[in-house]
Amino acid sequence: MTEVLFYHLIRKPLERALPELLEKSLERGWRVVVQAASDERVEALDAHLWTYRDDSFLPHGTARTGEAAAQPILLTAGEGNPNGARVRFLIDGVPIPEDAASYDRIVLMFNGEDDDEVALARERWSEAKAKGFELAYWQPDEQGRWVKKA
Repeated sequence: MTEVLFYHLIRKPLERALPELLEKSLERGWRVVVQAASDERVEALDAHLWTYRDDSFLPHGTARTGEAAAQPILLTAGEGNPNGARVRFLIDGVPIPEDAASYDRIVLMFNGEDDDEVALARERWSEAKAKGFELAYWQPDEQGRWVKKA
């Protein structure tokens, strides 16, 4: 059964939260696709993931750079699953994909400071619930640790 996890980004921007969650995914041996709304956003994330920490980097590539099937983390603005990922991260309001049931997890991240993104996340919650997916809602506490709220 596919889990759909909603990460409410408050007190922690996407640029900080996403790498943390990607690191945890790799630690578990999961291959990942991160889907953004535009190629420009993919390019910005690509650059960020190489430099977000001085002592580490996340092995990744983009759909544009080729060798998509070999990437443990694939950044894309498109659909499909060329690297055989079991987890798909959705950012920038990207809709839940038609093939969502083929993943172990769908992780939807949304900006809690943006009313439009919050409203869209609520719509996605209702959509995922109607499709029978297992749902979970996560929010950072005062120390920045993720806490399951629902």
